[in-house]
Amino acid sequence: METVCEAELVARLQAGDQEAFEQLVRTYGGRLLSVARRFVRNEADAQDIVQAAYLSAFRSLRQFEGGCQLSTWLHRIVVNTALMKLRTRRRKPEEPIELLLPSFQDDGHHVEQFSEWGAPADVLLEREETRATVRACIQQLPDNYRKVLLLRDIEELPTQEVAQMLELTSTAVKVRLHRARQALSTLLRKEFARSAVTV
Repeated sequence: METVCEAELVARLQAGDQEAFEQLVRTYGGRLLSVARRFVRNEADAQDIVQAAYLSAFRSLRQFEGGCQLSTWLHRIVVNTALMKLRTRRRKPEEPIELLLPSFQDDGHHVEQFSEWGAPADVLLEREETRATVRACIQQLPDNYRKVLLLRDIEELPTQEVAQMLELTSTAVKVRLHRARQALSTLLRKEFARSAVTV
């Protein structure tokens, strides 16, 4: 959406134009739902997050001054709403990640024997089935590790900002990110090894 059109849309939204609200939902709804899905494990929760984010955005529209793109502003509201929803679930004990981490022998080699992936990484990433596998493996990570991985590696937020959002120290974010990447790597290797056997 061009900046001029976006500025016009914002002005219409701030004036309370009902059609502008509908246009906003049609224009950004799919992308915002995709962002919410990264943080929660079911569709109903993702839709709840987007609805809550829209409500929050509509309440704050008067304060939106256009310092960033409307899509960026909405994206950040969805991420914050998803994190708030996940925080409410924090009361349950933290899920362990140890079972997902790679195992090593005394000499430092992997316990699991994986063959090298046959195709270059960029070719694998282009395949829809590979993207679906990666998403599924990310969903297997415990929430506290998945959130850090999503915010740092998918949303590409700086460590300090992630630390503030999750109310952690920067060191804790780095440790969780490292462990989440290790676990994801292990899950992906197992998944691709399994796929290679069935082919």
